[in-house]
Amino acid sequence: MPMPPSPTVPARVLLVRHGQSEWNAIGRWQGQADPPLSELGRLQAREAAQAIGAVDAVWSSDLQRSVATAHIIAEHIGVGPVVVDPDLRERDAGEFSGLTREEIEARFPGYLAARRRPPGWEPDEHLLARALGAVHRIAAEVPGGDVLVVTHGGLIYTIEEHLGADHARIANTEGRWVEVGGGRLRLGERVLLAAPEDTTVPGGI
Repeated sequence: MPMPPSPTVPARVLLVRHGQSEWNAIGRWQGQADPPLSELGRLQAREAAQAIGAVDAVWSSDLQRSVATAHIIAEHIGVGPVVVDPDLRERDAGEFSGLTREEIEARFPGYLAARRRPPGWEPDEHLLARALGAVHRIAAEVPGGDVLVVTHGGLIYTIEEHLGADHARIANTEGRWVEVGGGRLRLGERVLLAAPEDTTVPGGI
């Protein structure tokens, strides 16, 4: 599917990982499963709302941990409505979804250490294509503006690595600025919007 043209005047998109979910709190891989925010996740969203500054629009993945985070922030800063785009959802984690690292190791011995992927895992190229398509569409809707996009760690990592960044763990309510214009994406800085109290087991999504 061809991407819409990027605006001549660049837009800035802040890709933010949602607040902590109930599954983040207990170390379960989520993928496209849909657990709600934890109490800490709601607190993180409120803290992020105080730190975000001015934006022109708010977008979100359609998974409830992102939608709830986006709505809390949007209500606080007085920007809305939140626009929901399914292409911003997390990578499909296939048969890892719902499992802890210990359960993954029991069912799929050695997979995590070898970075092997289970049946149903969404390929990198598919995730990247829908992520880039969504970012270009958003920028075309808000040319020259600043847009908050509440999404997921796996999607943010994929865009960062596509643009040449080294992999580094992203906390709940941490984000990455991306400038979009002239058909290109340019990587900006990472920003932490709430206290780094992410208790997600490293490596899970």
